Parts: sequence; C-alpha cells; structure tokens
Amino acid sequence: MQKRNLWYWLFLAPTLFALAVVVVLPLLFGVYYSFTDWNGIQITEFIGFDHYKRLFQDENFINSLWFTIKFSVVSIFLINLFGLSLALLVTQKLKSNKILRTIFFMPNLIGGLILGFIWQFIFMKVFASIGDLTGIEGLKGWLSTETTGFWALAILMSWQMAGYIMVIYISYLEGVPQELLEAAEIDGANSFQRFFHVTFPLVAPAFTVSLFLTLSNSFKLYDQNLSLTGGGPFRSTEMVAMEIFDSAFSRNEWAYGQAQAIIFFIFVAAISLTQVYVNKKREVEM
Repeated sequence: MQKRNLWYWLFLAPTLFALAVVVVLPLLFGVYYSFTDWNGIQITEFIGFDHYKRLFQDENFINSLWFTIKFSVVSIFLINLFGLSLALLVTQKLKSNKILRTIFFMPNLIGGLILGFIWQFIFMKVFASIGDLTGIEGLKGWLSTETTGFWALAILMSWQMAGYIMVIYISYLEGVPQELLEAAEIDGANSFQRFFHVTFPLVAPAFTVSLFLTLSNSFKLYDQNLSLTGGGPFRSTEMVAMEIFDSAFSRNEWAYGQAQAIIFFIFVAAISLTQVYVNKKREVEM
C-alpha cells in the first residue's frame, strides 16, 4: 500500500510542480505586488490598499466589468442552447452524423485571433455588401457601435464554442437509457415531454460542466475581443481582460494591473464555484 502511494505521488509530482510554478507562485507574487508601487522592475514603496480603492472608482474598469458580465450572460445562454441543440441533432439516427459532428466541432480548432479577423471581415465587408444590395442600413458598420459590437462578440463566441460544448452533451445524451424514453412514450409523453422530464434531468451533470466552461471562457475572453473590435468604438466593447492588459502593458501600471487581476480572479472564482455548488445540489435533488 505504501509503495503504491509512493508511485502515485511520484507520477503526480511533475504536475504539482508545474501547477505550483505556473499558477500558485505567480498568484502569490501578484497579490504581493498589488499592495506595492511595483513598476515591473523594482518596488520602492508598500502602499497598501491604494490600488484597490482606485479600481473601484475607475470608470473604465467598472464599465469593462459590466460589459463583460452582460456579454458572459448572453454567451453562456447561446453557447449552451446551440451546443445542446447540435448534440440532439447529431445523436439522431442520421447517416451524416459523423460528418456533422466534425463540421460543428471544427470552429473550436481555429485560434481566437484568427477567428476574430475572419469575423471582422464578415461583419465589415460581407454584411456591408449585403446591406448595399438589399438596402438594409442596419447591416452596415456592424462594429462601429457598442450594441452591434456586443452582438458581434456574442456571435463569434457562440460559433466557436458551440461545437466543443456539443461534444460534452453528446457524451451524456448517448448514456440515457432508451428503456426510460420508450416507457415514457408508451405512457403517452410527446417528444418535448420526454426531453424535459426524462432526458434533461439525466444530462444535468453535462449542463454543470458546460456552464462552468462557458462561464470561465466568456469572462476571460481577450484574443477575440482584441482582433474583432479592439475594445472600440471608444472602449465601449472593452472587456476586463483587455482593460487589465492595457493597464499593465500599455500604461505601464504594473501593480495596478495586478490589483485589477486579483479582483477579477476573486469575482470569477466566486461566480464559478457558486454555480457549480447550485447545479450539483440540483443534480442530487433530481
């Protein structure tokens, strides 16, 4: 037993070491630097909570946080809706199932920066051309306003992640006992009733995992935001990750950027853990 435990920790040691070096130590250093006037090279003064007091009065940070929250709520709903819908489609008895699964998953294999530039071309050029042909003014200048920029980011995020979330739902949908569905059908339940009362409760764990992944990815979005809108117009579509990056690397306010990152980390961690707890509790009840 002791020998087995020794081998267990020996195999686990490289991963724990990498986690400590890449995640834990930078986090601890970041917390420390956020209480100083660190300029990226040296520390001359310990200033306490000054950065934290400042960021709660920083209009740019508050606006970017509010925009990120709105974007995340919409994206989480759309991604899970499309992911589950695609999963239901490709788990039907269709000859093209394997091809469809590959096609739907492929956008997730493309890098975020590349996706952003692809969709920038679509929104700027293709939509504008369609608007010229049809006379629909709303299709022109899609990235020139806060509202259309918001929906452009939501569309891009949904298109990229829906296929990935689809795979998670598929793994649970294929494990639903057919006997239960057949019994419900014999009892007179229609397709919608079978889904909401039999299928959906059984795939609730997939919903918990998918919600966690979509929530964390939506809040941390940076590369698509950078390549699609660049935070414009006038920083109206700037998300928190971009605001933190700009604080540290563009304005050289390294310690202030660390403080923003710490608050953002606590905020995202609290929401993620809360939703996992609530959904796990609902799974037990179901």
